[in-house]
Amino acid sequence: MLNETFLGYRRENGRVGVRNHVIILPVDDLSNAACEAVANNIKGALAIPHPYGRLQFGADLELHFRTIIGTGANPNVAAVVVIGIEPGWTQRVVDGIAKTGKPVKGFSIEQNGDIKTIADASWTAKEYVQWASELRREACPIRDLWVSTKCGESDTTSGCGANPTVGNAFDKLYENGNTLVFGETSEITGGENLVRDRCRTPEIAKKFMDTWSAYNDFILANKTNDLSESQPTKGNIEGGLTTIEEKALGNIQKIGKKCMVDGVLAPAETPTGPGLWFMDSSSAAAEMVTLCAASGYVVHFFPTGQGNIIGNPILPVIKLTANPRTVRTMREHVDVDTSGILQRELTLDQAGDKLLDMMLRTANGRLTAAEALGHREFVLTKLYRSA
Repeated sequence: MLNETFLGYRRENGRVGVRNHVIILPVDDLSNAACEAVANNIKGALAIPHPYGRLQFGADLELHFRTIIGTGANPNVAAVVVIGIEPGWTQRVVDGIAKTGKPVKGFSIEQNGDIKTIADASWTAKEYVQWASELRREACPIRDLWVSTKCGESDTTSGCGANPTVGNAFDKLYENGNTLVFGETSEITGGENLVRDRCRTPEIAKKFMDTWSAYNDFILANKTNDLSESQPTKGNIEGGLTTIEEKALGNIQKIGKKCMVDGVLAPAETPTGPGLWFMDSSSAAAEMVTLCAASGYVVHFFPTGQGNIIGNPILPVIKLTANPRTVRTMREHVDVDTSGILQRELTLDQAGDKLLDMMLRTANGRLTAAEALGHREFVLTKLYRSA
């Protein structure tokens, strides 16, 4: 299967995308209305509103820019119209995206007003949408796919079925030379030593442990003795996961048996080479998937137990579950049914191949359940309160 090719969009910087979006990207929350007005004017353009971008500073501001720029730079995006309240920060985002070579233009609302900004941006969006509509897919090797993973609404079937299915697929992609990522720093707790022992070098192991420890220190610094009702969540507990350690051991199944951890990323940081990367990230579904998209990943594996509905504006989210009840009650959200593993009707290797087949179909243009249902959750990670 991995000797096959898929049909992708080869971008100006050599990266390959599986979607061809033209996005209208606000720098800040004040620019959301203008972005949505442009998308309303120009069919085929996609606005991505969000609530932040004003009075942030330090590491929080840097993460904001890294996420916004990374979103526009993602290979699933063909062209970008950037709108911000003032010109300085708007140009910073434009300059960051422009490094990819893709078409991008910025508009600022200050001293122009909404009406003029919307009109000018709409003309550019129209040109970009028409230009992008003539781009054609071309045959690309499977190793050009950057694949991310995160689980959500986990239960006992996650660690026994859906997560190991991702691990089986990741093992095969890893040997194929793909670029992969996992994360969810809090959900490693109790199994952090297992991830540490999978790190390729002592230096990477130290960076991973420093990253995990910084999270743990943050919890202790805020006088929180446990993560009760957050880790594990109410849904996790209902599904049979009573401790964070149980959840962590299931979570780690997503990195398979053969993968080594080849590096550690800050949130929304882009990896520098192929292999499996760990990204310091929230365990909140929409935040983690947003960070994966900003890091440059183009397909996402999302195993779930109790059922999760998460999507993303630019990153197709492939959902799989091994819970037969979830398949029955939330079937419109399920792309890959792996419940046969627990019913002894499907081997883990067969389940992994089933997921990889869906990955190829998605890369070739099939809409995921989340895309078909209109789920476009885009949630920025904020480190601390604004100034």
